[in-house]
Amino acid sequence: MRNEYSFNLDTEPVIMGILNVTPDSFSDGGKYTEIDKALIQVEKMARDGAKIIDVGGESTRPGYEPISVQEEIERVSPVIQAIKDRIPIPISIDTYKPKVARAAIDVGADMVNDIWGLKGHKAMEFMDLKEPKSGIPFIKTMAKVVAESGVPVVISHNRLHAQYENFMEDMLDDLRESIDMAHQAGVKDGQIILDPGIGFAKTYNQNLYAINHVDQLRKMGYPVLLGVSRKSVLRKTLNTDSLDILGASVAGTVVGLERGCRMFRVHDVKENYQAMMMAWKLMNSQRY
Repeated sequence: MRNEYSFNLDTEPVIMGILNVTPDSFSDGGKYTEIDKALIQVEKMARDGAKIIDVGGESTRPGYEPISVQEEIERVSPVIQAIKDRIPIPISIDTYKPKVARAAIDVGADMVNDIWGLKGHKAMEFMDLKEPKSGIPFIKTMAKVVAESGVPVVISHNRLHAQYENFMEDMLDDLRESIDMAHQAGVKDGQIILDPGIGFAKTYNQNLYAINHVDQLRKMGYPVLLGVSRKSVLRKTLNTDSLDILGASVAGTVVGLERGCRMFRVHDVKENYQAMMMAWKLMNSQRY
């Protein structure tokens, strides 16, 4: 995080509010593509308890249509610039594309949230997205952006196919591979945050298991972010297609907190913040 922002996750957990500036995100696509509406939403999330805003310019819902690097930059950069000009709150850029991350940092982003865990080259090759050569091996460019800028990075677990020999061990090994890539590029341990990647390359039961055993990530020695807000695992659990599943989202936040997560990426900031802080105070209440 830049010098003007710092969090002690040992003393208080943090809510990251989601701002999708996309026309096609599964739950809020098209709502905040206009800068004025985006600013109003950010101000509301900040009032409701968000300490970080995660700005995303490409939907990653199942079956999403990938967009070009340039289009993603054109979506996120003006919004990030407007937020930084008006609202004193740190911004995370939700992208797996190194050039998008670099452009976002250049206009004020304080953090990178990478759903591909620094392995975006695999996703882009799989989706046949062509990235112009930059003189740096593509496999290292996101890690290099993070190392050179010094910003924190959320390394999420993801892979192209949900095929595992031992689910938890394989997931931890995937994350270790990402951490090794970060270290090789010069990223410091203090910049790294882990994310189990709920909803990415996991079956329904694997998602449930990952949430319930997210403490295994914490044992790797890094802070852990959890994002279950409005994910399909919640809707499947409740046997509904409705997005009216706030109670389930809040339950995920509270369980994650108890398991050692200290950052939570959510759509509904107020309710998750209230539940998180109440659970936190109960967990840390003193004997008298």
